[in-house]
Amino acid sequence: MTEAATRRLKARYAAERRFRLIGLAAIVFSLAALAVLLTTILSNGFTAFRQTHVRLEIEFTADQVAPPGTTDPRQIMQGNYGALILAALQQRFPEVRSRGERRQLQGLISAGAESQLGRMVVAEPGLIGTKRQVWLPTSSDVDVFVKGQVDTGAAEGERKIKDTQVKWIEALRASGDLELQFNTRFFTGADSREPELVGVWGGVVGSFYTLLITLIVAFPLGIMAAIYLEEFAPKNRWTEIIEVNINNLAAVPSIVYGLLGLAVFIGFFGMPRSAPLVGGLVLALMSLPVIIIAARAALRAVPPSIRQAALGLGASPLQAVLHHALPLAMPGILTGTIIAMAHALGETAPLLMIGMVAFIVDVPVSPVDAATVLPVQVFMWADSAERGFVEKTSAAIIVLLVFLLLMNLAAILLRKKFERRW
Repeated sequence: MTEAATRRLKARYAAERRFRLIGLAAIVFSLAALAVLLTTILSNGFTAFRQTHVRLEIEFTADQVAPPGTTDPRQIMQGNYGALILAALQQRFPEVRSRGERRQLQGLISAGAESQLGRMVVAEPGLIGTKRQVWLPTSSDVDVFVKGQVDTGAAEGERKIKDTQVKWIEALRASGDLELQFNTRFFTGADSREPELVGVWGGVVGSFYTLLITLIVAFPLGIMAAIYLEEFAPKNRWTEIIEVNINNLAAVPSIVYGLLGLAVFIGFFGMPRSAPLVGGLVLALMSLPVIIIAARAALRAVPPSIRQAALGLGASPLQAVLHHALPLAMPGILTGTIIAMAHALGETAPLLMIGMVAFIVDVPVSPVDAATVLPVQVFMWADSAERGFVEKTSAAIIVLLVFLLLMNLAAILLRKKFERRW
């Protein structure tokens, strides 16, 4: 080997090593960035799964709740439960006299504690006229303070939690009447103006209805279009134009589909705003090109000998496709569909255009009810100024990531289970 050939060989080997090192560095950088992102989300959101509660001895007096023997839920829910909570707090801290101190004392407890007491009496009317020790949720300011998210070194005027309230909190903590408990409301409730009362269940149900409509519309239409284009459509200029447009539609920005849904479904057909029905139709339009492309690729991967054998045994072209090629291509179709659904689950822009950014405090019971979805819920909470929404935003992102991971895991398992090799 000549000296020039040796130098070229060494240079080629050096270039290969540099290429491997650059690729390895890119992988390490990506993993490090992902680790930082997940660590940040988990550290900020993990605390939202626990909520500060205070134990108070509530006296359900008849003059504040309802006469004994009352069973009408509406009358019971109209009781003055705020007065019961303030009386219990003043019994716990009898030194409080001034109106300002009473206001600060009442600020320790969440505004949702009143409805909690009302639901307790509705479920057990015999509570009227009795005393009961009850764990009530604290306000968001107290919650973030107990979790160590407030700079106690700052001046009193620069923080929402006051020194007098800090003294009361420490007294409750010392007596065992204040503790962090599992935040069930976060997983069972809907949206709220108060950070300590928000929940993701409304967004989860809205996301379920939206994805259900998306799947019902996009899955059969995508498969039928793929079968026609791949198996029966003539190869001419028109089909080439259709194929090019399908590929282009898969790359169209998602907000364009939101504008289309706003103009067509809401503006022309008059469908309800903020409804999962409209959101599902918009996401179905967005997912349809992806499903068609995945289904065509899966059908193309089925060996031609399968179709030829079916035709040789007397099957019609349609039977050869539906009875033989389609079942063998279904694992790839399902994998592509699940990936498209996972992508649709994370979309926000098209849903904002059709009004699913509305403030919805009730959990939807049907696809035509006003609702929101998890990505929009995250967007709304991230835009709130309250400090308590920071951890709730990260916690909602954790829930959304769990959904996405489960959907992608399902796609991988389907691929492994039904994969065929020829």
